[in-house]
This record gives sequence, structure tokens and C-alpha cells, in this order.
Amino acid sequence: MSKLWVIVPAYNEEFGIGATLEALALQEDPDFTLVVVDNNSTDATAAVVKDFASAQPEMRVVLIDEEQKGTGAAADTGIRYAIAAGAARLARTDADCLPFPDWTARVNAAFDSGLRLISGQLIPRTDEGVSWLDRTIIRVALEVASTFGKFRPGNQDPRYLGPYVMTPGCNMAITAELYEAAGGFPRTAIEDLHEDRALVNAVRMLTTDYGLRRDVRVLGSNRRVRAWGIRNTLAWYADHRYKPELVDIR
Repeated sequence: MSKLWVIVPAYNEEFGIGATLEALALQEDPDFTLVVVDNNSTDATAAVVKDFASAQPEMRVVLIDEEQKGTGAAADTGIRYAIAAGAARLARTDADCLPFPDWTARVNAAFDSGLRLISGQLIPRTDEGVSWLDRTIIRVALEVASTFGKFRPGNQDPRYLGPYVMTPGCNMAITAELYEAAGGFPRTAIEDLHEDRALVNAVRMLTTDYGLRRDVRVLGSNRRVRAWGIRNTLAWYADHRYKPELVDIR
């Protein structure tokens, strides 16, 4: 059994998850087990995953369910399922993301270097009809947010052993033992809490064996920019200062 398990939470992603699954099928290092967590979808997400698994018999693909709404809840269910099955290393991406072909290889290399929590580089997708300018603004905003996070009052505590590192939930990896020691992702909905930041801060109380690896790359979706505009999207990610009626943009 592979040491690395990849977790993908998915809610109503029948039209997008196929591209994510194909990106994972094209990994240069295919020695991993994939767990897709269907977060109580009302569309054909599960059927798409099952069809993919049938067409890719050489891949180890597991589909499980989580009825409680939320990326935190779904990701936690998938990760704990993998740990119970013997996983030592866990990586997460989302069902609207495209990992680079060397993603799993780079994740394993970062683990081999001694890291126990890996923060990857998030790059805006170019295939969703969002302008070059808006994609550039998002990339700059991510860098600014990463720097600001180190000084943010909510990320300051004398118990922290090391500096804050912004870690996108859609491009991160963690050892099984550290995940359990830190308490895992809060089982929350995306509109309630940034579960990735909560996990990072829990890790910071336990170890300094974490860090950013810019060669661990994932293309992330811009569909919120397309639906809400750049200003509202930035406000949403800044502690949900923008509160839309519909959060689950598809």
C-alpha cells in the first residue's frame, strides 16, 4: 500500500471534477491512493467518480460519503478514513483544482526533506474565462495575504513555535501523526471558518516542521471571481467580509 493518500472533498462537482481526476491520473508518481469524499451532492458527482474509477483500473480510487455540509467536515472524514486504512502521508486538493503533473512527486520530496506539514503554491487557472488582469490581482493578493498573515493578530500567540505560513486547503499535505496530534480540520462549512488556517495554527503549537514549497503547485479555480467580481471575491477571502447569498458557486 502506498504511503501517500490524496483526499478530494467534492460537492455538486459533476461538471468540474473530471478534469481534477484526469490531472491526478497523469501524475508522474502514480503511487498513491485517491479518496474522493462526496459531500452529500445532489447531482451526478458520485457517478462521474465511479465512471472514472472504472476507466482507470490501475489507479486506487475510493469513493466515500459525508452528509455533514462543509469542506472541513468532508476533508476531515476523508483524511481520517485514509489514516484508519494505514495512510502515513496525506495530501489534499479540491474538486475544482488541477494539480501539476509532478505534484505527488514534489509532495513526497517535501516529506522526505523532513517537513510534516507542506504548504503548496496556488496558481489561478487560465481556462475559466477570467481576465489576465483579474488573475494577476488574485496572485498578488495571495502574496500580500501570505505576508500579512504573519502579522495578523489572530495568528499571534506566545504558544506558537514558529511563524505563520498561509496554507491553502486545496494544496497542502500533512503526516498522519501530525494531523491527529493537531486535532485535524475543524468540521465546519466553508462559510463558517477557514479550516486550513485553523489547522495550521494548531500545528504551530506542536512543531516547526512545516513550510512553503513553491514547487508543489496546483491550479486553483477562479469561479468566484467570475461570479462575484474581483473586489467581492477578495472581501470573501478576507474573513468573509462579503457575504453572498450563494456560496457554492458552480
